Amino acid sequence: MSSHSKQNAHPPTKIYLWPNLMTAGNLCCGFFAILQVFAGMHGGPNEHYYKAILLILGACIFDGLDGRVARMSGGESPFGREFDSIADIVSFGVAPALLVHEVVLKDLPLQYENFGWLISFVYLLCGAMRLARFNCVAAENHANASKDFQGFPIPAAAGVIGSLTLLLLKLENPEAPDVAPGRWTIILPFLMVLLSFLMFSNWSYPSFKALNWKAKRSFAWVFGAVLVLVLTALFWWFMPAILFVSYLLYGLVRPWLSSRWRKEIEEDGIDDEEEDPAALTAETEDSQPDSASSGL
Repeated sequence: MSSHSKQNAHPPTKIYLWPNLMTAGNLCCGFFAILQVFAGMHGGPNEHYYKAILLILGACIFDGLDGRVARMSGGESPFGREFDSIADIVSFGVAPALLVHEVVLKDLPLQYENFGWLISFVYLLCGAMRLARFNCVAAENHANASKDFQGFPIPAAAGVIGSLTLLLLKLENPEAPDVAPGRWTIILPFLMVLLSFLMFSNWSYPSFKALNWKAKRSFAWVFGAVLVLVLTALFWWFMPAILFVSYLLYGLVRPWLSSRWRKEIEEDGIDDEEEDPAALTAETEDSQPDSASSGL
């Protein structure tokens, strides 16, 4: 091989198993969510929409796991970041846009019917551009990656849409999943416009990357976390809406919170002087920016 060829040879792409399995699970949920929306739009019962929503929420879980697994296993790579973005645009862009279009937007009055597909497309466009912006920033500034998200993350946006759609459908038709969506679902188009703006804005949202299994918390925090998990399991049809909307609202009021409150919520809640300096140094040296991060 000539010296010129050696200089142009690229190193092999690193593909780590477990983080990318989580991303594949995300993509799988998004694909089947789209299939469920198609099944509902071709005359099937609206129960298909419930399944699509649960699959979107399942994709959020996989998306939350892939970045954590990547950091824990040291399996971060540019491939993981790009694969994660491709999965996100399917699960959190195309699937929610189709869902809201079929549940609400296709039934707008005739004079407003063009606004239906336009709102769905703008949401998808802003989500795609938000992911592209994240990848550009991560590639150019990997060593100094911020712990905050620039703009509302698209998985959270899909979680807000999916969970609120589920809540509204259950409230209006608690015993009849075959009944057509009711009047309150009309708030979803306005919600999509707001989320489109927030995704493409420069509004800062916490990534909670500083929280991990070693996070030090008080008994009250641990009790609250366990309570939330139990309530989510018991009341699966409205607890996700509370959690996702709380994150949405928290980012909006976050600039007016004190740094102490922000650290208590977003990090380990322990003051620097209470930590072991040696442990803190070791943790800083071991930590790496999340290339395959979820919630982009």
